[in-house]
Amino acid sequence: MKTLLALLAWCLLLVLCWPLALLALLAWPFVWLLSLPFRLLGVTFSALFAFLHALLMLPARLLGGRPRATVVAA
Repeated sequence: MKTLLALLAWCLLLVLCWPLALLALLAWPFVWLLSLPFRLLGVTFSALFAFLHALLMLPARLLGGRPRATVVAA
């Protein structure tokens, strides 16, 4: 669904201002490459916080505490 909305937005931009649409099309791979380190940092910190949470909750789970329901981020 996100891809379809992005395509429709790009087509609208192409109709309204085609040089800007072509510039966006050419610049997108470079923007994606520049964002990769930040995405990796986000995954790393997410894993670190999940590990710390599991480590801190381990004594409670060993003593019979029920794990609470986790919410999966979309």
